[in-house]
Amino acid sequence: MSQNNLRLHHASLVVSDTTASLAIYVGILGLQQVDRPDLGFPGAWLQLGEQQIHLLELTNSDPTTGRPEHGGRDRHVALSTDALNPIKESLEKAGLAYTLSKSGRRALFFRDPDGNAIEILER
Repeated sequence: MSQNNLRLHHASLVVSDTTASLAIYVGILGLQQVDRPDLGFPGAWLQLGEQQIHLLELTNSDPTTGRPEHGGRDRHVALSTDALNPIKESLEKAGLAYTLSKSGRRALFFRDPDGNAIEILER
């Protein structure tokens, strides 16, 4: 089987409050919420390009505290943007802390309210 046939469809993140998470993913990052079937628990599907992020409002078995301060040293989802500065400004306005990439790339890392690390890198 050729690896060229594989594409990332979605990444799922466990959240404790879908509404609070949507305030970040839709309100700050500008992702588009799309229809989601009834799966028997709350959540949301977010479209970005051909891929999606699925927010799953479930009991989280992962620790939300004690994670590395810098999200680049932890499991994370990476999103790319044409311009990093507007994202930085939106995060600052919302009072969300972030760290810059340790590699010197134009990238930053922040955590959502549930400790999920998100990388935003400039294309």
